[in-house]
Formats: sequence, C-alpha cells, structure tokens
Amino acid sequence: MNDHQLKFTHMTLADGDAYAFFQVVGETALDGVKYAEYAENAGDAKAAEVAAKVKAYYNQLLPSLDSLATQNHVDFPIKGIPQGHADTDSTAVDSVANTQQVAHAHFDYVQHAQHEIATVKERLKRLSRNTNGDLKDFAKHQYDLVSHLFTEIGGKEDAHAHH
Repeated sequence: MNDHQLKFTHMTLADGDAYAFFQVVGETALDGVKYAEYAENAGDAKAAEVAAKVKAYYNQLLPSLDSLATQNHVDFPIKGIPQGHADTDSTAVDSVANTQQVAHAHFDYVQHAQHEIATVKERLKRLSRNTNGDLKDFAKHQYDLVSHLFTEIGGKEDAHAHH
C-alpha cells in the first residue's frame, strides 16, 4: 500500500485489534491523567500517592503511543474522548455536599485507578501477540512497566481470570 492510498482512503497499517488498542488505551490514558490530577489535589494522601504513580506512567506512555500510532497511520488521539471529572465545580453554597463527594471520590480513586491500569495491562497483553513486530515489542516493554505499577498501587492478580 503506498502513501497515496493511505492518504486518500484513511487506511491504517494497524489491524482491528491494534486499532482498538489505540482507541481504548489512548482514551484510558488521557482520562487517567485528568483523574490523577484531580485526585492529587483533593487532599487524600493515599489517592494522591497512587495518582502520582499512575500519572507518571501515563505521561511516559502517551508520547510513545502517539509515535506508534503515527507509524501505523492511526490518527491519535482518537477524537471525541470525554473529559472525566477534572472540571468539578465547587461553590460556597454546596461546599459541605461537595466535600462529602470529594471524600467519596478519593476513596474510589484507588480502586478506579486499579481498574483502569488492569484494562491497559490486558490490552497490552493482547497486543503482545500481534503480528506487527513493532506493536508486539512496544506491548511487551509496556506490559512489564504496567504490571509493576499495577502491583505497586495495590492491584491483585485475579486468580479466576480466563486468559
């Protein structure tokens, strides 16, 4: 396939599974940075600690993901990604309710982060079996990093997972 065909047909060099990887992991990472920034500033020490680690991982992942997407002629980031909870509005009138919501949100952040990182981990595991060598190498390298992060933020391996 030549560049002319790629340019005018919007074809990619990625197969469907790889395209889904860019879509799901890209959205998760972009949203994850916003959630992490929110959690870092909300006052819960455990959530802030987890958020800093998660944000650092996503910040090293996103440029690599962008480069790999470009190599495979995939537009990145995928358009239309929602913005997460980073833009929460707080007014003096509902400050008590807002404080309770924030406390609840931070309690949930660690679990939310574990779930999101598990999603990225699973997608990387799948991508590590892709036929494209560059994608496979990227996935194997990132899988080691994300597995370490998953354990570090308290994620538990699912003994009943069907992989």
